[in-house]
Amino acid sequence: MSSGLYIHIPFCRTKCPYCDFYSVTQTEKMPLFIASLIREMKLYRGLFAPFDTIYLGGGTPSLLSSDQIKTILDALRKTFSFAPDTEIACEANPGDLTPEAATALRAAGINRITIGVQSFDDRVLAFLGRRHKASEAIAAIKNTREAGFANVGLDLIYGVPGQEIGRWLETLKTALSFVPEHLSCYQLTLELSTPLGSRLQRGELILPHDTLLHEFFTHTSETLEGAGYIHYEVSNFARGYDWMSRHNRKYWNHTPYLGLGPAAHSFAGRRRWWNHRSLDRYIGMVNAGLPPIGGTEILTREQVLLEALYLGMRTREGIDLERFAERYGCDLITEKGTALRALQEQGLITIQDGRLRPTRAGLAVSDSVSVI
Repeated sequence: MSSGLYIHIPFCRTKCPYCDFYSVTQTEKMPLFIASLIREMKLYRGLFAPFDTIYLGGGTPSLLSSDQIKTILDALRKTFSFAPDTEIACEANPGDLTPEAATALRAAGINRITIGVQSFDDRVLAFLGRRHKASEAIAAIKNTREAGFANVGLDLIYGVPGQEIGRWLETLKTALSFVPEHLSCYQLTLELSTPLGSRLQRGELILPHDTLLHEFFTHTSETLEGAGYIHYEVSNFARGYDWMSRHNRKYWNHTPYLGLGPAAHSFAGRRRWWNHRSLDRYIGMVNAGLPPIGGTEILTREQVLLEALYLGMRTREGIDLERFAERYGCDLITEKGTALRALQEQGLITIQDGRLRPTRAGLAVSDSVSVI
C-alpha cells in the first residue's frame, strides 16, 4: 500500500478572514523554511512505504518560485521512494497563475493543480477577502490549460451570508464551462478564531439556515452529477474515476501519510501526530535535529473504528462490509443492525452487494449518519 506525502507551505501574501489554516505573511522567511523542510525530510527517511502522492498545500504554495518548488521536489526524490506515476498536486491562488508561472509549475514537475477560485462572483470574493477577481480566476484557468495541465481542479465556496442559490448556480455554470477534471465545493464554516468568526459571534453576520444549506448542497450535487461528474465525497466531484484526488482518498481510508512543515499532520498504524503550529518553532527544532512534533495520540480500537465509519459515510463508495469486519473486527450488520435499518427507512443509506453506501440525502447529513 503506497503512502501519501503532504507538504505544508505556510505562507500567504494576505490572510483571508475566514481561513483557519496555519499561515504567516513573513515571505522573507521562505529560504529558511525550505532549508528546514529539507532537514525534516531526512528525519523520516526509510520510515514509510514508497509514496505515490505528493500534495503541496497551505498557505499558498504558488507564492513559491518554480525554482523553490523544484528544489523541494528534488530533495523529496533524493530522500524518499516514489511510484513512477506519482500524483504531484499543488494548490494555487488565481492571482499567481500568470502564463509564465503556470508554465514554470508544469516544468517543475507539478501534474495536478487545484486553483482556489472560491467564486466567480466578485461580491462574494470581496466578502471572503480574496485578493483576486473573477476575471483573474478565469485567466488563471486558461493559463493552466495553455501550460499543458491536463488535471485541473477548482475550489469553490457556498453558503456565504446573503448568497442566493441562483448566484451560486451561476458560479457552477461558469466553472463547468471550463470542463475541470475536479471540483471541490465547500460549505463556508467559520471558526471563532478567524476575523469572520468573531463577527459571527458578535452578531454582525448571519449564516444561512440549515434548510437553505441543504438546498445549496442538493442543487450542487444534482447540477454537477447532471453534467457527468461523480459525487464521490461530501464536497468533492470528479469528471471520472481517474480524476478523483488520489491523495485525499488516503485520508478517508486510513492509508498512512506523512505531513512535513509547520502544523502538518501525519498518520501511521494507530498513531497520529502533528507538527508545531509555529514557523519559528518549527525552524528552531528542525535545525536542532529534533522532530518538530507538537502533539501525538495513539488511537484506541474504538476510535479507529468510529473514524473509519465516519470517513466511510462521507464517501459515495461507502463501506465494504466484509473488508470492514476483517480490518476493524466489527460486523456492522450484526452490531449496528437496528440503527442501519432506521437509516435505510429514512432513505439515508443503501445496503447492496455487501456494501453500505450513503445516498445523496445521506451525504448531506453524513455527520449524523456516521453516528450509528
